[in-house]
Amino acid sequence: MEALPARARAYVAGVALLALLCLLPLPVLPSPGLPPGGHVPWTPVLLLAALYAGCERVARSRLVAAPYPGGVFHPVLLAGASLLPPQAAALVALPGALLLPVEQRPHRVRRLWRAGRLVLAVWAASRTHLAAGGRDAVADCDVPGALAAAGAAVAAFCLVLTLLDGGLPSAAGAPPRGRRTAAAADWSGRFLRTLAPLTVHGLAGLMMALLWRSAYGPVAALLVLLPMGVSWWAFAQAHRERAAHQATIRALVQAVDIKDGYTRGHSERVGRASMMIARELGLDDERVEMLRFAGILHDVGKLGVPTRLLTKNGPLTAEERRVIELHPEYGHEMVRGISFLGEARAAVLHHHERLDGSGYPYGLAGGQIPESARVVAVADAFDAMTSTRSYSRARPVPVALEELRRCAGSHFDPRMVGALVRAVGRTGWHPAVTADESRTTAVPGPAARSLTDRPGARR
Repeated sequence: MEALPARARAYVAGVALLALLCLLPLPVLPSPGLPPGGHVPWTPVLLLAALYAGCERVARSRLVAAPYPGGVFHPVLLAGASLLPPQAAALVALPGALLLPVEQRPHRVRRLWRAGRLVLAVWAASRTHLAAGGRDAVADCDVPGALAAAGAAVAAFCLVLTLLDGGLPSAAGAPPRGRRTAAAADWSGRFLRTLAPLTVHGLAGLMMALLWRSAYGPVAALLVLLPMGVSWWAFAQAHRERAAHQATIRALVQAVDIKDGYTRGHSERVGRASMMIARELGLDDERVEMLRFAGILHDVGKLGVPTRLLTKNGPLTAEERRVIELHPEYGHEMVRGISFLGEARAAVLHHHERLDGSGYPYGLAGGQIPESARVVAVADAFDAMTSTRSYSRARPVPVALEELRRCAGSHFDPRMVGALVRAVGRTGWHPAVTADESRTTAVPGPAARSLTDRPGARR
């Protein structure tokens, strides 16, 4: 977002001011953990600050290409929270947060926000670690005590980040009363999602602190970052590969949408419905994602079908129907060399097969049809019935579901039909606008019982 609302800017300024107060050992703020005389131990502060800024810079370089704009090397910050007084530990995050580049505007405000939130989070983690007796446990190499204190510090670090990140959208505009409960649930969910990876970072930070205080010194502590860096590089490479996969699929789907404008958006909706069925069946996340790909690509073979047949208004002749029924085989030939699609390729080939053997292209029946194809067949038929085409008007969602129930056992797998009925009943169905519609029709869940047909398409 190019511009931030005035209230959001004020919120960022307040966070930055509070962070500044945490950095200063003012009389109004206690300064526990400082050595006699109140002097900051500058040598470890400078070493850790340079290490954090350098690691973050490398993580954002082209060599690694970190997929997320947030902090990557939190172990360095959490090691500082275990080794240094709160004010000194908070200083570790400051140079890297202020100097690292920011992609979106306004750059200064976003740098200030990044620095303020990290300073507050590290300060809170260090204060919690100190209050839990972690400083003495690290100095004495008391591993059980150090683990307990490090866990408390990670929880404080995660809590501050979650509260600050959740407060920024609220500062931009006060949410209606009905949405406050949802916002609180979102905060708690974000906290739980963030806590797991930060716990791993906290363990790495604790190992750094213990090695730093050992006879081997700071050089040994740096060895902890080597496996962290390698694992992050591997994760970044996997993310880039996944992005390339997504780009490949998008290009294929866009080509189909351009060729057959009357079904524009159909592929994405079939992918969404396939994913709903897969989740209802309790499949693991990897298979859910694969079935989404299968739904998105199920009609890619239409690229091999003449456009005049896809957009024909009147009924098809027998010869024209045979040509269109070749599109699953065309699609399978197009995607058979894409290894990451896995069993999605079988869905592209067999999504028009029927349980009673009357489908095409091979007339498979019952268990001969791959499970992925049975999922996509139900999702495809459901979206076809609830979308306006050049040759038919959209049916209401309850009518389409009832038709699927009627055909379950002959055309469609009853398990897949039941899963879709349950998923739509719980979350509703919100189809996107097709190429020939002028507005979106959102169908709610169980609360809505009456629906009206959308007007048919006219060419």
